[in-house]
Amino acid sequence: MDKTDRGQGWTSRARLEGKVAVVIGAGQAPGEGIGNGRAAAVRFAREGARVLAVDRSIESAEETAAMIRAEGFEAVAFGADVTRENELVQAIYGAKERWGSLDVLHNNVGVSLGGGDADLMDITEDKFDNICRINLRGTVFACKHAVAIMREQRSGSIVNVSSAAGPGKYPYVAYKATKAGVIAFTEQLALQNAPFGIRANCVLPGLIATPMAVEARVREWSQSREQVLADRDAKVPLGRQGSAWDVANAALYLASDEADFVTGVSLLVDGGRILNRI
Repeated sequence: MDKTDRGQGWTSRARLEGKVAVVIGAGQAPGEGIGNGRAAAVRFAREGARVLAVDRSIESAEETAAMIRAEGFEAVAFGADVTRENELVQAIYGAKERWGSLDVLHNNVGVSLGGGDADLMDITEDKFDNICRINLRGTVFACKHAVAIMREQRSGSIVNVSSAAGPGKYPYVAYKATKAGVIAFTEQLALQNAPFGIRANCVLPGLIATPMAVEARVREWSQSREQVLADRDAKVPLGRQGSAWDVANAALYLASDEADFVTGVSLLVDGGRILNRI
């Protein structure tokens, strides 16, 4: 496991024992380290969940599933593009058909610079629309079909990965707008589905040293990886960027019965960086 695994000494408390979890965005971009979706899939499996690892890249999803199986847990890879509703339907109902229920939906999909995000005066219509389709519409339609199953069960937990960029500072227009939209949508989702025993919450990562975040900025800014990492570390009050395991641990809490009375919240995982706006 990656050296930045802050869960290397993890001890399973079986928080998700017997549950079925669909993790959308369970693969990751190439580069050093581990991504948020992969870390969440592994963390959920370590706590007893049977995991459907969903990603646009079936090869990357299979890498995640193989990592989980190598640790002795259960996981299956599934290829799906979040911009295609029919593929989301196949993934979500496929998990129910395979294992008999859908207890946790974890939406971990988002692009910014890698999707062509830019300042308001520079962004194009096509890039803006594409980021909206991935970041916001994909989450909405995954939830639509998960909720149909969860309402019938009268139980379920949905964890959407938004971003600290939603309520905080961020220079690029589409990512901020769509991630703020995920927060608002999750609040609506929580309120409207509470009578069915369904909880919905957000995780708001700040600066996290994932391959996607770091490598995109290495390319965009023409800087060394070390310089990008140092610049990002310097912006965090706790003195370092987070790791994907920090995000995964927050998602695990919200997905588990430990958060049984928690719904409609947005949990910041940002090392205190949001405080810089005050």
